[in-house]
Parts: sequence; C-alpha cells; structure tokens
Amino acid sequence: MAEVTVVGGGVGGMAAALRLRAAGHDVVLFERNPVLGGKLAAQHVDGFTFDTGPSLLTLPEVFDDLLACAGTSLAEVVDPVRLDPICRYRWPDGSGFDHRADLEAATGEVERLSPGQGRAFAAYLDHGRRVWEVSRRTFFAGAMESPLDLVRRMRGPSDLWAVDPLRTLHARARSHFADPRLVQWAGRYATYSGSSPYAAPASLACIPWIEQSSGAWYVGGGLARLAEALAEVLAGAGVEVRAGVEVEAVRADATSVAGVRLAGGEVVDADVVVANVDATHLYVDLLPDRRSLRRVLRAPVSSSGFALLAAVEGRTEGLAHHNIAFSADPAGEFDAIFDRGEAPTDPTVYVCASVVTDAGQAPEGCENWFVLVNVPPTSAVDWEARAEPYRDHLLEVLARRGWDLAARLRSVEMVTPLDIAHRYRSWQGAIYGTSSNGRQAAFLRPANRGPRRGLYLVGGSSHPGGGLPLVAMSGAIVAAMVEADQKRP
Repeated sequence: MAEVTVVGGGVGGMAAALRLRAAGHDVVLFERNPVLGGKLAAQHVDGFTFDTGPSLLTLPEVFDDLLACAGTSLAEVVDPVRLDPICRYRWPDGSGFDHRADLEAATGEVERLSPGQGRAFAAYLDHGRRVWEVSRRTFFAGAMESPLDLVRRMRGPSDLWAVDPLRTLHARARSHFADPRLVQWAGRYATYSGSSPYAAPASLACIPWIEQSSGAWYVGGGLARLAEALAEVLAGAGVEVRAGVEVEAVRADATSVAGVRLAGGEVVDADVVVANVDATHLYVDLLPDRRSLRRVLRAPVSSSGFALLAAVEGRTEGLAHHNIAFSADPAGEFDAIFDRGEAPTDPTVYVCASVVTDAGQAPEGCENWFVLVNVPPTSAVDWEARAEPYRDHLLEVLARRGWDLAARLRSVEMVTPLDIAHRYRSWQGAIYGTSSNGRQAAFLRPANRGPRRGLYLVGGSSHPGGGLPLVAMSGAIVAAMVEADQKRP
C-alpha cells in the first residue's frame, strides 16, 4: 500500500482521500484553512448564513457512491431537500416561469410563458438526456490524457454526434426555440462552467436535463454542511486530517514525487501526492514546471464572480429559493465579460435566499440574499477601485428589476474576484479554473496525471471540471488512476 498525501481539502481532495483510504492506503490530507471544503463554504453575519460557494446540489447519486466507500450514504450524513421550483426565472418585461421539479409541470410552465413552446422545451430536455447518457460513459468515465481516451470509450461515430461538440450552446438553443427568452434560458447553463453560450459547446445542454431528472437539492443547514459531513466521514475512515497547515512545496526529482514540505520546514514523505489546488498554483509555487504551466495557460480562463451577502429585513413576495433575473442584452453581457474584459452594466442576476426553504438561515422575518453576477477575472478589472461602485450599481439593478432593498438592508458585504483569488489561490479569481469556451476547451483543461510519477491533480481546475458532482467524480477518476499505477511495476 502507498503512502498518500493530499494537498488541499476541497471536495475533490476529500473524495480522492476517502476512496484511497477505503482501498487500504495510508492517507494524510493537508488544508491551509482551518476547515475543509474549499469553495464549498459559508459565511455567518449576525444570525444570517450565506453559502458563499455552491448553493445547489445535483447528481446526489455521485455522493451516495462516494459515501458508500465508508459504509454510509448522503441521506445518512446530511438532510437533503429536493427543491420545487428548481429556479424562478424573470425577464425585464415582467414575464417569467418556474422551472418545476416535475417534468409535466415544468413543460406546462413554459407553455404558459410562450404558447407553443412547451413541446420544444420537452424536446430540448430529451436532447440533453441523450447528451448526458453518452457523456457519462465516455467523457466522465475516466481520465482525459488525450482525445484518444474519449474516442476509445465511444461505441461508434453516433456517440460523437450525440454529445453535439461542434456547435455552440447558443446555436443548439436557437434550433429548438422560437422564443428568444428560452434561448437565453438555455444559454444560462454555460455559466455553470464559467463560460459563454456563444462559445461553449452544445454538449452543455445536458445540464438542465440533469437538474430535471436527478433533482436540484438543498442541504439542511446550508450546502456547507455537506463539507462538514465529508470531513467527519474522512476522520471516521482513518484519514489523517491536518487543517490550518500550509504545504510549501511538492518534493520531487526529475521523474517522481517524494512527498511535500510544509511551511516551517517539516518534511512529509509520500509515494503519491494528490494536488487539490489550482493547477497554476501547483506549477508556479508548489512544483515549478514551465512546460506544464505553459500548457495550463493555453486553456481559456473561466469567468469570475461578484457577490453581495445582503442581510435583508422583511419578506419578499414571490421570492423563491433560487431566482434568476435576466439581462435585457444577453449578447452584450457575455461580450463584456469575455471579449471586452468589463463588468457588465446590465448583468443577469442570480439570487439565492435559502431562508425560503430553511428558516434557520436568517433571523425571524428576515432574508439572506446571496446575490451573484458573472464578471471577468482579476486581470481585466481594477477591483480595488471598482468594487464599491459596482456594489452600488448592482443594488440599483436589483431595484429596477423590482427588488428595491435600499430601505431593508441591515448589512451588505461583498465578495470580489480578488477575494476569490486570495481565499482559494484561484488563478485570476476564476471560479472554475478553465472555461468550456471553444471546441478544444475540454482537452486543454489540466490533466489528472501530473508531470512526475506519483503526482495527480484533482478538483475543479482539472478534468472533468468545476461543480460539486464533477469534482467528486474527479476524486473517483484519480483514485482509480492511483490504484492502476500502483499495480504497474
């Protein structure tokens, strides 16, 4: 059995650590922050709780599979709640619809919004089903060290066409919907990977089907409770967890890793190092490697985010757990973010108010508004100068869209791309590391196998990408790679 060191206690690192421990390896996990979870985190402000990272759980079966390694399940360690509606959508003209958990009800909502489009909505979801079925047994089934890995897992040419990689998500949506509002709704799912619907592949059409079929879930007490539960399971499984400890370097020679060095000089030996860190941080700071860094920097950087944590007095009529208020100019919004490098003046606004489902998330009679818009990474905007003006602008945008919070704000705090870069050592504050923009984006994402024997990458900046279920999948992919490599002479 190998001595395994995991650097970083995000969900991907925890998933890999648990699987490798279940396989019999000795595993120690280092996390520089005092708690595990990475971006799966919460902030508490005067009785208000805000999930500051993921606020939605999909594909819960991925976590059931992971937790089975420790003899438990998702429902045994947290309180999962399936949400209905999945999300409430609004457009500037006052129209909108609820994406309901039941397919027939969801189709009816779309038909009410746009007569004649209910059938197109159902057909779009069914197309997403086919994309997902093929993607899950090909793209998500293992490492992607080259395009040949994907080809080998395909059953034939029909699989390649099924995942729809050659057209953009926007083009696919336009082929289904006559109503531009529904084209905009479909394009929103590109932002799940920090991407633009005008550049990301149509393969992302599987995401709304995943939400529809496996559900959109909340965790009682907040999504960050899942991180706490995973940390408890790790400890129970015998993984040695050292939080509040910084890894300063990955120790390696020209061919293999030998362990890590901690801040302060302590040396820890290991046969295997699993890096649950941003790939740029790995190849710049922990294991300088110019060739690997050049490859990482070829990949398109994902968008970042600007968030408000608003403690709001009173209750808001018509507010759902998840809400989207769309921009009046979707093309201009994405052009600002990805082409001009500007914070959009007319952004699509996401509002999560988990108190709608979980009364304990805010004081009685109050609401916890987590307000998020997509913005460029730190290199494009001087956020030290722009943060407060953009906060005020965003509050004005909310007011114009029917959510005037000016007289109701008890407090408001900001999370800027600079904060994201600092807290998580995320390159340029990019939430997802690399985006899905471009046909080659999936193959430019950093590989799970590092440039030294025994080094592996896990988490959102490596294959298969960001998001709770995907980083958990990356843990499974890396654990399987370690097992296979350990059996080789």
